[in-house]
Amino acid sequence: MMKTSVRAGLAGLLACGTLLTVVLVTRDGDGGHSGIAYAAPAKGPYMALGDSYTAGPGITDPTGTPAGCDRSAGNYPALVAAELGLKAGDFRDVSCSGATTTDLTSAQKTADGTNSPQLRALSSDTRLVTIGIGGNDIGFSSMIKRCVAMGALYRLTGSGRYVGEDAPCARGYTDGGSDTVRARITTAGDRLTRVLTEVRRRAPEARVYVVSYPAILPADSAGCGRRMSLAPGDAAFLREKEQQLNSTLRQRASDAGVGYVDTYTPSADHNACTAKDTRWIEPLVPENPAAPVHPNARGERGMADAVLRMIRSAL
Repeated sequence: MMKTSVRAGLAGLLACGTLLTVVLVTRDGDGGHSGIAYAAPAKGPYMALGDSYTAGPGITDPTGTPAGCDRSAGNYPALVAAELGLKAGDFRDVSCSGATTTDLTSAQKTADGTNSPQLRALSSDTRLVTIGIGGNDIGFSSMIKRCVAMGALYRLTGSGRYVGEDAPCARGYTDGGSDTVRARITTAGDRLTRVLTEVRRRAPEARVYVVSYPAILPADSAGCGRRMSLAPGDAAFLREKEQQLNSTLRQRASDAGVGYVDTYTPSADHNACTAKDTRWIEPLVPENPAAPVHPNARGERGMADAVLRMIRSAL
């Protein structure tokens, strides 16, 4: 079955408000084809909310407004909408690079324009919502930058500031027996709970999915130094914090009675330290079009497939 004919059929059935499952022939990450059954949502719009992992900066020229949000026409919301055969009027992407949970309810200023509160896009007509948020609440980007700087020193000196220490960056977040990042994750979870309550209020008929973050770093950090410039212990620390964040997103989604899309598991062998032709996440110096330490086109495709599989399984 050709993809174009499937989309046309989906569009016609959506107009009638029909629920259905179809098999699409799609390319897998290695260039092959695999049949995946995707379910179309009930009649009504799809709204995509989130931060840069949703927006997909750098993959293609920015699309939509404001330009400062750096949304890509090849991000996972656009791919999901295309596979479901949604018309332009039934899809809106309001994700924005740099967004936090606060920016879902308040206007977000960017370097080129202001993004309206993302939840404002929702209405009683909305039938599908995806939310990818939380990383900026815990300052994950800043953490990576700090750990990279300390990792460079670690590698120059052979051991870092303290002899034998292989996690100089992690120590700064766990001094005194407290884990400041873990506390931020808990706070982000509390904020997400409030957001999901508001999503339910604004879009009571929508199917809602919280989308996790794909794997950035490998389980074995030994071979990751050249691409990410991290001390081994700091790579393990950052990986652990991403997993803790995803675990919190999963739990809060469950508590709110909404779906959770696991993008971490399918991306584990496609992290930033894998080969150029297989990775979903680009390293510090991208070799595929994408922002540093962000999903490339392959990654957004993988995330879209994870969302579509979840939509299917809900029927």
